[in-house]
Amino acid sequence: MFEGKLVQLVHAAVNWLLEPVLAGLAVLVVLALWELGQGLGERLGGLRRLRAQGDAARAGRLARRRIERADLIARVGPMLGLMGTLIPLGPGLAALGRGDLEVLAQAVTVAFDTTVLGLLVGIIGFVLGRLRRRWYDTLMDALEAGVARA
Repeated sequence: MFEGKLVQLVHAAVNWLLEPVLAGLAVLVVLALWELGQGLGERLGGLRRLRAQGDAARAGRLARRRIERADLIARVGPMLGLMGTLIPLGPGLAALGRGDLEVLAQAVTVAFDTTVLGLLVGIIGFVLGRLRRRWYDTLMDALEAGVARA
């Protein structure tokens, strides 16, 4: 049942995916940390400068782009973490069947590490996205109120 050419092809393709998934997860960790720093900069002065400029259209475009980026990080991080969890478990369970506990231990370690990193990235993206929504809603309300007074 599990010995056909198609099964072998799918198995090889899935095993090949582990390295790109790990690389993508590493990129997302760096991007999440970058976005965290950018969010801190927004909060400490960037939003104040945007408000002083008074350009609601520019602020809206910037808000959409930054919120979408945080949302993308929040969604893709856990997905890659799950892929990084499931991919090594196949060979790990096969190693268990052969009695090779060292390979199983290594596979489970990779699985847990990718799960934790994926969840960490997701948490950072989620929290940053929620905060940015609140910050930019407040900014847009202030800009619209300023336009209404002018």
